[in-house]
Amino acid sequence: MTRSSTLSPPENADGALADRVPPIRFGAVALLALGVVLAVVLGAVHITQGSADVSPLDLFASLTGAGNDQATAILVASRLPRLMAGVIVGVALGVAGVLLQTVARNILASPDTLAVNAGAYFAVVAFSVFGLSLPLLASGAVAFVGGLAAAALVLALSAGRETGTVRLILAGSAIALALGSATTVLLLLFPERTIGLYAWGQGTIGQNGSTVVSTFGPVIVVGAVLALLFARRFDLLALGDDTASVLGVNVRRAQLIGVLVAIVLSAAAVNVAGPIGFVGLAAPAIARLIAAKVPGMQRHILLIPAAAILGVIVVLGADVLLRLVFGGAAGVEVPTGVVTTIFGAVFLVALALRMRASSEAAGRGLVSSRTVSTRRRITLSGIAAVLLVVVVVASLLLGDTKLLGGDLVNWVTGQSGPIVDFVLGTRAPRVFAAALAGAAFALAGAVVQAVSRNPLAEPAILGVTGGAGLGAVFVITLWPVASFVAVTGGGLIGAVGAAVIVFGLAARGGFANNRLILIGLGVSAAAAAGVSMLIIATDPYNGAKALTWLSGSTYGRTLPQLVPLAIALVFALPVLLSARRELDLLAFDDDTPRVLGIRIAPARLGLLAVSVVLTAAAVAAVGSIGFVGLVAPHAARALVGARHSAVLPLSALLGAILVCVADTLGRTAIAPAQLPAGLLTAVVGAPYFVWLLWRSRR
Repeated sequence: MTRSSTLSPPENADGALADRVPPIRFGAVALLALGVVLAVVLGAVHITQGSADVSPLDLFASLTGAGNDQATAILVASRLPRLMAGVIVGVALGVAGVLLQTVARNILASPDTLAVNAGAYFAVVAFSVFGLSLPLLASGAVAFVGGLAAAALVLALSAGRETGTVRLILAGSAIALALGSATTVLLLLFPERTIGLYAWGQGTIGQNGSTVVSTFGPVIVVGAVLALLFARRFDLLALGDDTASVLGVNVRRAQLIGVLVAIVLSAAAVNVAGPIGFVGLAAPAIARLIAAKVPGMQRHILLIPAAAILGVIVVLGADVLLRLVFGGAAGVEVPTGVVTTIFGAVFLVALALRMRASSEAAGRGLVSSRTVSTRRRITLSGIAAVLLVVVVVASLLLGDTKLLGGDLVNWVTGQSGPIVDFVLGTRAPRVFAAALAGAAFALAGAVVQAVSRNPLAEPAILGVTGGAGLGAVFVITLWPVASFVAVTGGGLIGAVGAAVIVFGLAARGGFANNRLILIGLGVSAAAAAGVSMLIIATDPYNGAKALTWLSGSTYGRTLPQLVPLAIALVFALPVLLSARRELDLLAFDDDTPRVLGIRIAPARLGLLAVSVVLTAAAVAAVGSIGFVGLVAPHAARALVGARHSAVLPLSALLGAILVCVADTLGRTAIAPAQLPAGLLTAVVGAPYFVWLLWRSRR
């Protein structure tokens, strides 16, 4: 008996849907109509906002053809294109998000978390450096290829036997961060050919005329219609692969269609407004939360329009709120994507608090049964120490001006000439800053991974680095002549604030790994958006300042500025080594340390406080540098096992080597121009992180 002879796919499919999902009801349709009304009201408010002095009555008169020339010109050239850009971008991201969530069966899948936006943005910037001028649709094709490649890589990394939410988010975050660093490198290397792409990269719906909107609007409409045409297949796909296959759906084909349509929509949105953050996550997730309480709304024929309408409401609402709070000119200076990122970060935290706590990935990679002899541990640590000395010496000799070993000896003994004095007087603080900051980030990462029992956790992913950066940039921006002590204090306050928020909210679930990381990612994204808003709103012409602090740089450092970081390391390393037994036990499980008399909560709090101080001091010295706190502890464990008596000093040495090498490459690769150390650290660290995820697929 064949399947085709026993099943009548349409009838059985409808029956299965009827069993799982209630039929469409009037209440669901009425709710959609209410959403449309709210979007129209927001649109009416939106069109009255702007920097030009024109009254709402004149604008609405122009809509009917009875307005004056000035109001009509403003309406046609600026207000309507901006409004339509917000509408089509909201529709595109809302629909793309709901399709990706259905295909991945994960409410956290979106163009942001799957790195689609980052891939599309990188492709557009990479193509622009060649100086080629493409038609708009060809530019959209370039963005599509970039987004498709990034999404394919993320889905491949997050697949496997242990597929999970945290794994998907971490894979997407790693790829997005690597692509973001590569994009920033291109922006810094080719400033003439990428003018305006940094501000555009933050996501803005401001338009000069209607050309872009009229070009990509039809693409988005076609994509949304295609999604609706396949709505019933997506309904069946949501029931599970086996069920959908039995009911006659070609699962792989339906998934491929969903992903391709989502990427086309995301790429079109990126071309219209740049990568606007979190709309593709928040809008469909809110729609699904509403659908869970409204019978019939779960059907994709209603869920897709609901996500589209909510996408419009989120984008227009963020733009309206921005200009209500900061004035009409803020719509030009502050990108809409910054506001939507903050909104999405808050939503991500709220979603994490609603999720069921689990111990996904707990302890994996931290507790190893591999035995490493004391002699081997000492030998490897000694080799790393010698290697660090070699790297530091090489860093002192290399740069835009090459020096010899004799020059260094003469400088140390006070016998060098003025040129060597000047070169090493400016270069040495940078080298020491890189080494000290690398050691501090690595130590903080080792502590956070042990305390959270998560091998993928680090201060940057948990939002501590972002909080420190926000605090430091806040001080620098509002008090440009602030002392370095004040900047360090600002970084410390920001790091402590972020840590209190993250660990305070995660404490309710006993620091469950999935909740801790999602809250940390939300706080990290909000902090990054806060830095961008702070810089752009107070000094819109100084994008380099934002790039520097978000990228991590040793440029212009002096020896006195490194004193707080050195003091933090001098005090933290002995404290952590004395707590090596507690770290070993906390990394194992909760029961063992409790049986052995360790008070878990105070021990965790004390150790995390040390990691926060290290992170804040390092960020104040060199800015935000990611991946060091992740990569260095893993490399140390791979070499000397899981005992923290050996992991801590070796992590510090490897972290110092990594950042020192990145800083040297940044100073010499394109000399006399320079690249921030944080960018090259991410470029070097991201492949290792990807390899780590790939290796752990089975």
